[in-house]
Amino acid sequence: MTILRSPKETMVTVPAVKKRRLSPPGKAEKIASSTLVVGSSGDGGDNFMHRAAQWNLEQDYEQRPRKGKKNGKESTRLPIKTAEGRIEQVVAPSEAESDADSWLDSEEDLEPEEGKVVQDVVEPVSKASARRQILEAKEELARIASLINEDPEEHAGSFRTLSQFTSSPNLTIKKLALATQLAVFKDVIPGYRIRPVAEDDMKEKLSKDVRRLRNFEQALVSNYQGYVRELAISAKAGRGAPSDEKTSLASVAISCACALLIAVPHFNFRGELLKILVEKLSMRKVDDDYVKCRETLESLFRDDESGTPSLDAVSLISRMMKARNYRVDESLLNTFLHLRLLSEFSYKGSQNHIDKAEEQPHARGKMLKEKRVFRTKKQRKLQKERKIIESEMKEADAAVSHEERERMQAETLKLVFMTYFRILKARSPSLMGAVLEGLAKYSHLINQDFFGDLLEALKDLIRHTESEAGAEDDEEPQDDENTITNRSTSRESLLCIITAFALLQGQDARAAASSLSLDLSFFITHLYRTLYALALNPDLELSSKSLHLPDPDTLMSPTAPSTNIINVQTTTVLLLRALTAILLPPLAVRAVPPLRIAAFTKQLLTSSLHLPERSCLATLGLMEKVTKTHAGKISGMWNTEERRGDGVFDPLRGEVEGSNPFATTVWEGEILRKHFCPGVRERVVGVERSVGGKR
Repeated sequence: MTILRSPKETMVTVPAVKKRRLSPPGKAEKIASSTLVVGSSGDGGDNFMHRAAQWNLEQDYEQRPRKGKKNGKESTRLPIKTAEGRIEQVVAPSEAESDADSWLDSEEDLEPEEGKVVQDVVEPVSKASARRQILEAKEELARIASLINEDPEEHAGSFRTLSQFTSSPNLTIKKLALATQLAVFKDVIPGYRIRPVAEDDMKEKLSKDVRRLRNFEQALVSNYQGYVRELAISAKAGRGAPSDEKTSLASVAISCACALLIAVPHFNFRGELLKILVEKLSMRKVDDDYVKCRETLESLFRDDESGTPSLDAVSLISRMMKARNYRVDESLLNTFLHLRLLSEFSYKGSQNHIDKAEEQPHARGKMLKEKRVFRTKKQRKLQKERKIIESEMKEADAAVSHEERERMQAETLKLVFMTYFRILKARSPSLMGAVLEGLAKYSHLINQDFFGDLLEALKDLIRHTESEAGAEDDEEPQDDENTITNRSTSRESLLCIITAFALLQGQDARAAASSLSLDLSFFITHLYRTLYALALNPDLELSSKSLHLPDPDTLMSPTAPSTNIINVQTTTVLLLRALTAILLPPLAVRAVPPLRIAAFTKQLLTSSLHLPERSCLATLGLMEKVTKTHAGKISGMWNTEERRGDGVFDPLRGEVEGSNPFATTVWEGEILRKHFCPGVRERVVGVERSVGGKR
């Protein structure tokens, strides 16, 4: 509204409009200024009114940009479903801005703005934090794994998507990808081995379901093969001069290989997984990964039912040890003691008939009338057909036949004993204990043709250990760590003796005793000569699981028990086993010479004075059995008036026959009667009661 003053006034005041540009700069000249100065003459007022009449305020308001809720143009495209099964809304490409708004920024300022926008989009992707990348990778891996688990045949192409994460430069993402693939493969791998499809089979016409299943199996095998190869490459990353990151990656790869070998030992590429474990076990350094591989093989041997995985593992281990000239850790050789196949060979099967499972009651006879269920003729026919199908399915589900399993067992035994004999021939000092423990446990499975050669090898080993023990006593102890071997010569000698006497026990023992003339007097003499030394051994009752501090005055106790011994029996138990085999043989217990029984009785009673409490109890328990069985042969040793021999008893004589045991009496019983342990006193009374010396 314009306020007009009197003509005398020289100025007319017009209210100011809002300062906002409503049109492009080109049209600004046509708009009147916000403040007009009108002169005293009438021409100025008429000019202002003429200009105001030309203003188009509605058009300027209509051309003004509006503020809406949506920043962009509404998309008219329909949503789509991706290959992964996710529904996404496709956004249309943005169009160029209208010419009406081009005046807001000049063309020179627009180009750097576009470059700035592109930079803002690309920069967060290239310089995103590692933590953000790991979180995104976790979400994506979890999504893909869930899709595969829901329907593996439908999302068979997602296996390749998972494998692409292993090529990430980020080691954390790579480890997550390996672990995710492990979980997926453990869930989707079937319970059978997938064979490769031949060219002729590819040309056959198949139904839609069969072709779908075949495509899934082939995709599974190909991606699983790539995964196993990636595990083999990653497991070697920690060699040479490894860093902490590469060592952790190798540890994850080895853990995945161990888990796959335990979960799916029947599936394809089992040999490649075994190679990963055997390569790790070929190193002398024992770390956590080494122990994990060893425990995996032990679990595989215990749970193996078909025998094929055990045969493959034993074959790889034996070839690796031979290639390394048997410079491996002792615990690797002890894994053979966990073989399930060896335990099933404990007894020989019958050659006249085949052992069958026990038949269920009423399997052949008629059922009781009150237990019968009424069925129509059609139902009985269907039940009969169903039984036939079930019997056929049971035959098809059988993993291997009896003949195939027997062949696998024979091949495994052959490899195990071949490895044992080669180590005996090479006389590897670090593996002697493990070999002797294995031979002592499975000596009844050895062929009779190898008895003579094995006995000679055991004799040479005892002589070698005696010579080494004598040389160590003469020489001063060395401080070199490489020369120290955690060996127990007394334990090895006892294992040699047990192995020699165990050859005649087990299958075909009577035939072997009658057809073979085996001279075991060397082992008997050696045990008789070492009884006093064993009685004075301070570690007599210690095993690999015993808590014991070494002697602080020595660098390492020569008889300290090893921590990786599978046979955890103490030296006392091994000694009693050897004495039982000599004095109470299961085949001809009455044929033991009286001179041998008397000599060992005198030595054992004298040694009991120096033994610990539990060892003394066990020794007197053995003597009680010996006196009950051979009371008539040694009863004169408890009475001076019934002495049979002449001369003097020589306890330090190296030979049993030359010691003259009947020339002495048993006086140790009087001292053992005053023993601090009540059990020892009772055992002594029992021994004297057995020979008729009641008091």
